Amino acid sequence: MADNVGTSFDIVILGGGSGGYACALRAAELGLSVALVEKDKLGGTCLHRGCIPTKALLHAGEVADSARESDQFGIKASLEGVDMSGVNTYKDGVVSRLYKGLQGLVKSRGITVIEGTGTLVGSDTVEVDGTRYTGRSVVLASGSYSRTLPGLAIDGTRVVTSEQALSLTDVPGKAIVLGGGVIGVEFASAWRSFGAEVTIIEALPRLVPTEDEAASKALERAFRKRGITFKTGTPFKSVATTDSGVTVTVESGEVYEADLLLVAVGRGPTTGGLGYDEQGISMERGFVLTDERLRTNVDGVYAVGDIVPGLQLAHRGFQQGIFVAEEVAGLAPAAIDEQGIPRVTYCDPEVASVGLTEAQAVEQHGADAVESLTYDLGGNGKSQILKTQGFVKLVRRKDGPVVGVHMVGARVGELVGEAQLIYNWEAFPEDVAPLVHMHPTQSEALGEAHLALAGKPLHAHG
Repeated sequence: MADNVGTSFDIVILGGGSGGYACALRAAELGLSVALVEKDKLGGTCLHRGCIPTKALLHAGEVADSARESDQFGIKASLEGVDMSGVNTYKDGVVSRLYKGLQGLVKSRGITVIEGTGTLVGSDTVEVDGTRYTGRSVVLASGSYSRTLPGLAIDGTRVVTSEQALSLTDVPGKAIVLGGGVIGVEFASAWRSFGAEVTIIEALPRLVPTEDEAASKALERAFRKRGITFKTGTPFKSVATTDSGVTVTVESGEVYEADLLLVAVGRGPTTGGLGYDEQGISMERGFVLTDERLRTNVDGVYAVGDIVPGLQLAHRGFQQGIFVAEEVAGLAPAAIDEQGIPRVTYCDPEVASVGLTEAQAVEQHGADAVESLTYDLGGNGKSQILKTQGFVKLVRRKDGPVVGVHMVGARVGELVGEAQLIYNWEAFPEDVAPLVHMHPTQSEALGEAHLALAGKPLHAHG
């Protein structure tokens, strides 16, 4: 074994993605000595193969749509085509700049970055390439991978994951997207903007099935208008690849043909072969089980991010990482309310939400104790300027706080910041109604919805 000088830390973090690096940055800020183990690149899936590059693709798609549809704004322009090598250069440039910034940040905080694959070999020890690093606390932050279905082999050419889809050099002429969740609808949206014919196949009854039903219906209407085909309640059966493309068969026997198949059936936890089982960490279906303070069943070992059951979101990872750093430092932070974590799907139109869906609120509090209100963006000046359609839907406990905010429309992802304050601070509609929202902005739609729910609608029919 290598010399153990310089291998003892206050906290050793296994994984340098969103949860891991956020934990490292906060722990270092609090004066703890930190070792961060990463086998690939700091920033993990989100920065290199997930959130950031996909949003760059979606923005490029938005630019293509703006050029294609400029005539409706009185602007004479035409779309000559989509140069995927140019799009990829733009996308990779964004990732590269953020990666350089993150590396600088980690270095400036005095964090020891250990490159290589780490394995948990004791409740306080991680081994990397024969060297053992010990920590008073260990944080498991090993992230997630693109899942597939039993018998569905990924070949990287005709049958691809989201990671592989990010490096395509050509726009597919026809694409089938297996899965109508966040990843599936985002890629479908971007590819449609680039001119592809897209069909989404989803086993569950609706697109973005974890969102409020009204949001799903609005997105489905918008996708139909955009010419995106989708088949919901349609379980996948098999795929055959040919020299020219793929043939997908669903359970009903219907067959769909395309140039490629994107498998977007969710992400699985990266926990196999890392020593978690051997050290007695409690797990379920590969996920690491924790209490509300993110402690595993093994003393001194915490887990954060996608390996912890719940929403697989980068900002959840950040928050959990910060929480664990503060917990280890003895600050006793308040436990994170998972329902208070905002969610955004960045397709066109965007879907954003926080808190309970109407169905969840009814389940928790009873139908008689819940009311909802939907404010249509048709009454919002800025939304009319942007030519976007959608709504802000509020769910509240009768004579109580707002317990859910659900939005559909261009740019509503930027509104969810205020929405999560409303939910997390348990605001009543009457608390929000007197707050002034700048005119004309889309944020007014949130204000107007609360005015209406407080019984004093302005630009809304009472």
